[in-house]
Amino acid sequence: MNSKINPQRLEIRLMATALVIASLPLFAALASAREGGARGFTDPVEIDRAVEEFTGRGIGEVGGARLPADRRLKLAACDAPLGVKWHGRAQTIVRVDCSSPRNGSDSWRVFIATSSVKPAQAIAKVVARGDPITVIVRGRGFTVQQSGEAMEAGAIGDWIAVRTQARADAIRARIERPGLAVIPVGS
Repeated sequence: MNSKINPQRLEIRLMATALVIASLPLFAALASAREGGARGFTDPVEIDRAVEEFTGRGIGEVGGARLPADRRLKLAACDAPLGVKWHGRAQTIVRVDCSSPRNGSDSWRVFIATSSVKPAQAIAKVVARGDPITVIVRGRGFTVQQSGEAMEAGAIGDWIAVRTQARADAIRARIERPGLAVIPVGS
């Protein structure tokens, strides 16, 4: 037996071994993808599409899904169209389910929250900057009112700056309705 080792052959063998070892994660990922494709998963985008068709609203819109379905979901693919209906009386949650998944897997169900409130910036402003406004100071057993001017725009329930005299400092008051702001005193 020849005890001399050819350095070039050894280098080629080491490089080939290193290449195989470095490629193992890639082969594992490909095998996993094939396995997932063979079993089949429901793409979360399909869930989003089903909710959008059901509600008639897009993701983030009032009445639509608050957020898209979690992209990490690995739900069995369905043989039939996804089942979609309201969950509960408030109609703020949509239930999406698959009662006949492929390969006899267990059926699955997910719940998607809907947006039932308008975003803050979409709420209608009932008072504009410069509008005349009545300011009421309400306390236990008394009410005082005075004319003023809105220093900023706001919606019902917003606290805005109001000036009651031309040279007076602005005060904060809560808009109760168009043209009326209240400053509650005590409880």
